[in-house]
Amino acid sequence: MTLCYLGLGSNLRSPQRQLRQAITLLQKLPRTTITSISSLYFSKPLGIRAQPYYCNLVIALHTSLSPFWLLHYCQSIEKKHQRVRKKRWGARTLDIDILLFGETIMTTNKLVLPHPQMLHRDFVLIPLLEIAPDIRLPNGEHLGSYLQNCEEYLIPPQ
Repeated sequence: MTLCYLGLGSNLRSPQRQLRQAITLLQKLPRTTITSISSLYFSKPLGIRAQPYYCNLVIALHTSLSPFWLLHYCQSIEKKHQRVRKKRWGARTLDIDILLFGETIMTTNKLVLPHPQMLHRDFVLIPLLEIAPDIRLPNGEHLGSYLQNCEEYLIPPQ
């Protein structure tokens, strides 16, 4: 089994409900077990600013699926949530990104691992470090060292 981390986000149609429903579907994936779920974090939108705030979280899971099968299942869950891919960084009902897939490093036209943008996003790194404070990239670098370079998207708790 491979330890993987997924980043989930939503800013349309009751985002917290979208994330809860996505977790329920991820729990049903074959040969996969969710081991940890971060707290919810709210963030300003990336790119197009004229859209609602996002609700984000990170999930740790063990799977014997391949990276491409995991991607396939994640995209099918997004589709069930009526994800529309019209605008880059546009509003969405659900976004599921594979952040890390064990020690896998790959670049294909369908999938890049580790996720190429996660090191620049506090709304990914902070929930990831919440559930895995000692996590390292496949090259051995600690993910916490990248926080100082992140643009601040997270909204402080009220």
